[in-house]
Amino acid sequence: MVLALKDHFVWDSWYVHDGEVWHGYFLKAPRAIGDPELRHFNVSYGHATSVDLTEWSHLGTTFAPVTGPAWDDYTTWTGSTVRGDDGLWHLYYTGSSRAEAGLCQRIGHATSTDLHHWTRVGSDGLILDLVGPNAELYEADMAGSLWHDRAMRDPWVMRDPDGSGWLMYFTARAAHVREPNAGGCIGFATSPDGYDWTLQPPVFTGGYGQLEVPQVFDVAGQWYCLFCTAAEHFSKDQAKATPGGPVSGNHYLVGDSPRGPWRIAPGFLDGDLPCRRYAARIVDRGDGLFILGFADRPDGVDFVGHVMDPQPVEVTSDGLLKIQPFTNPAE
Repeated sequence: MVLALKDHFVWDSWYVHDGEVWHGYFLKAPRAIGDPELRHFNVSYGHATSVDLTEWSHLGTTFAPVTGPAWDDYTTWTGSTVRGDDGLWHLYYTGSSRAEAGLCQRIGHATSTDLHHWTRVGSDGLILDLVGPNAELYEADMAGSLWHDRAMRDPWVMRDPDGSGWLMYFTARAAHVREPNAGGCIGFATSPDGYDWTLQPPVFTGGYGQLEVPQVFDVAGQWYCLFCTAAEHFSKDQAKATPGGPVSGNHYLVGDSPRGPWRIAPGFLDGDLPCRRYAARIVDRGDGLFILGFADRPDGVDFVGHVMDPQPVEVTSDGLLKIQPFTNPAE
C-alpha cells in the first residue's frame, strides 16, 4: 500500500528508524483546498510508522507552523530527523513567514522524546540563516535576485563521520552566477553538538537552478548526494550533457567524502516528462537500498499526491546508482 491519505495531498517525505519501526514524516495539505499548487502554503507534517516501508499506520499531524507572528508562521517545509547524543530526537526543518510572503526560507530545530510531540529549541526554534562571514557566497538577499525566492531549505543533518560533530546540507543558491539555472547549490553548515550551527561555503554549485531535498549517504565508502530538480531548471551545459535532454525527477552527485569534492553523476537516475516521482529518498531497509518519493503528475495533468511504494536500488560495479523494477506491484 502506498503512503497516502484520502483527504490530504502528500508530497515530500523523510524516514528514520527507532530500532524497531520506521517513522515516516511527510508534508500534507487538505485536498479541500482544490488547487494542489496551494498545498505549499497550507502545510503541516504527517507522521506514520511501518516495519517494511510499505504498510503504514498513520499517527496524524505531528508538526505545523506556529500561530504568528514568527519566522515560521506561514510554512514548515521539508526537513530531516536524527537521534542526538543527548538521547533526544532532533527535527531540523524549513520555515517561512507570512510577513515575507513565504519568500525567505530559514532553518529551524525542534526536539522530541517520542518522535511525535515536538518542542522548538530556544525561544523560537530558529537556528540557521544566511548571515555571517560566509553569507556572501550565497544568494542571501531577494533584492536583485535571479530566482523566485531566497532559497534556504530542505535541511539534511547527519553525524560527521570524520569527527565528533554534525553536518547539515540544504538547498540554496550561490551568489554572482550569471546564468540562473547554473546557480543552484548544496549549502553546508557544521555544528559541534547539533544545537549551535555555523554557516559554511557551499559544497557544490552548478548544473541546475535548484537542487532540492538533498540527502547525503555512503555505500562502502562511496558518497552520494541525492537531489531532485525539474526539466526547466537544467543549465544550458547540463541540458546538453544529459542523454535525451532535461527531465524532472531525482538525480545525484558522487563525492569522495561528505565534504566533497562532488560531481554530477552521468545520465539521470530517475526522471520523466511529465514527472512521475519527485523528492525521493534512498533508504537502507536492511535487505538493500530502496527509493521512495511522491507521485507527482505522471499523466501531465492531475497531481496524485501520495508516496509511492519503495523500489529497489542497485549500486553498480562502477559505483553508480541504478533503480531496479518494482518487486511489489502495488503502487
